[in-house]
Amino acid sequence: MENQMATVRGGVGVSYAAVAVRASLVFILLCGIIYPLACTGLAQWLMPHHANGSLIKDASGRTVGSELIGQTFSDPKYFQGRISSIDNNAAGSGSNNYAPSNPDMLQRTKDSIEAWKQANPDVPVSKLPIALVTNSGSGLDPHITPASAEVQIPRIAKLTGIAEEKLRELVAKHTEGRDLGLFGEPRVNVLKLNIDLQTLLQ
Repeated sequence: MENQMATVRGGVGVSYAAVAVRASLVFILLCGIIYPLACTGLAQWLMPHHANGSLIKDASGRTVGSELIGQTFSDPKYFQGRISSIDNNAAGSGSNNYAPSNPDMLQRTKDSIEAWKQANPDVPVSKLPIALVTNSGSGLDPHITPASAEVQIPRIAKLTGIAEEKLRELVAKHTEGRDLGLFGEPRVNVLKLNIDLQTLLQ
């Protein structure tokens, strides 16, 4: 009798193990293969631009970046964005979260203001938007405010010979409104703006 019970228990154990293995294989197939492929295929079909990283091409068709990640433009004849983590090789997103009293934060801000004064002698520091000497929460923000773009126009006009009015039209063209008319603030994508500026320079 005991031998028979042991055999039954052994058979039940083998049965449970087989069910567990089959269930694991089914979930691996569903969650690890079918679901990711379905989501990827749906994204590529419905929104291929976004699914592929929102990449931006210049006038020659060359991929120059993503509209989601800010870039640093060292040439003063282009519009400058916010302080970016790209300066640190984009090792990780996110700002340093310095407190306003942090010595490194104060020094970085002073250096940024001094660099602004040297590059933009015709624009007083009192008109310098704070966004141009601080970074965003992510540290990778590709946008600046319309005011941050417009305040750079005198410098760019002087260096490129493009009329200030033409540059204002360019900024207005690339000014994006609030999402759904309610959320966020008007903004300008610096990379898109500079691509159009580069076209004018050619």
